[in-house]
Amino acid sequence: MTILVPDSLPGPCNNTSVRKAARHLTRFYDSCLAKVGLRGTQYSILNLLGQHGPTTMSTLAEKLTMDRATMGHNLRPLERDGLITISVGLVDRREREIALSDLGRLREAEGKRQWLKAQKHFEREFGAEDALAMRRVMQRIANMEFSAFD
Repeated sequence: MTILVPDSLPGPCNNTSVRKAARHLTRFYDSCLAKVGLRGTQYSILNLLGQHGPTTMSTLAEKLTMDRATMGHNLRPLERDGLITISVGLVDRREREIALSDLGRLREAEGKRQWLKAQKHFEREFGAEDALAMRRVMQRIANMEFSAFD
């Protein structure tokens, strides 16, 4: 007779499994980034701006698979803290262009050190090959086109 330990087998719901793992991993990265006063999502925004330069709110939301309202909610504290600037779009005045401030560049660099530590720890515990495989699977899921069904 086999006795199952709670949570020893994954549940049947793909959504629940992904969300549980995402919440667990988010808490870990948030705790690492808290040392520099950032949350994981905030660091992701600063990092994207650091890599690609100023961009529109729509483009930033698309890169992070967020809707514009959620992106706006995430940008407000970064603007309030002087880490980003938000200005009227150069091409389309209805758009908002987001850029790193000088302070934002410094905070992104501080965050990168903490993020690298978190990455190394996660990959040491989970395995570098498994971490890469996980990111590939998550990218496939993020790129899937879901259509309505009856």
